[in-house]
Amino acid sequence: MQTKTTALISGILLAVTLAALRPAVAEELQTQNGEAAATDASVQLYVFNCGDFRFPSVENFSIGDDETTVRELVVPCYIIDHPRGTLLWDGGLPAATANISGWQRDPETGVQVRMQQTLQSQLLDMDLGFDLTSINLAAFSHIHYDHVGVANELTNAKWLVQRGDYEVVAKGGTVPAYDPALLAEIKKRPTQVLDGDYDVFGDGKVRLISATGHTPGHQVLYVELADFGPLMLSGDLYHFRLSRDQRRVPMFNVDKNQTLEAMDKVEALVAETGATFWIEHDAALFETLKLAPNFYR
Repeated sequence: MQTKTTALISGILLAVTLAALRPAVAEELQTQNGEAAATDASVQLYVFNCGDFRFPSVENFSIGDDETTVRELVVPCYIIDHPRGTLLWDGGLPAATANISGWQRDPETGVQVRMQQTLQSQLLDMDLGFDLTSINLAAFSHIHYDHVGVANELTNAKWLVQRGDYEVVAKGGTVPAYDPALLAEIKKRPTQVLDGDYDVFGDGKVRLISATGHTPGHQVLYVELADFGPLMLSGDLYHFRLSRDQRRVPMFNVDKNQTLEAMDKVEALVAETGATFWIEHDAALFETLKLAPNFYR
């Protein structure tokens, strides 16, 4: 009799224990399934026009004016929508550029710029499900004014920045084409200072590749897209196709040797991965791309 009673009590205790465990097990399975779904979901890349340049001369890029007829460059922005977050890559010209319609000419250099619509305005018009205030990660190829134009508008984004560029910003340093005011607010917000290559979401699909030389903390972006395939976004490693073909280093780069080493590093990665390579400022290339609200995946 005692044996049957003991067995009954043991059975009841086991049932109670299993019932108590079920929510935890269910929660664990739900978490695992959620992680699997996040891993399986596709990465989407959106491309935006964030301004244009016209140059009277390209000699500052170490290219003779008689070597190319190209004088116009595009200024793009990119948003990578990943299941684990949204990353802005490069922030275009300052949004205030759009306050004046048409081309604006610098009287000292003769360089002209224009912005037909701000990035925030484009995002709101397209209703993609995010805008500059909801993007949670920001990385710029470097701190030149035509790549960080919306930085201060990213009120909820963590800034991912290579140490060389961060120290210029944090310590009041100077480099050509850097405007401290454009980073005055973002430097007060959460910042992750990087010392080399960085896997943004931890799955290898979006990687910042250190490519120092154009500025002290220049970087390029590797994106792995399910349909399109691997893609490399150049930052300012190159500005013209001739720059890439003949390894031309602009006169305003902070370190020529580091730039050449960065070219070697990035080209090796392109060869290893088979990545498509986009020179970001290449206006002729840009005209062939799908612009938001269309996207690459």
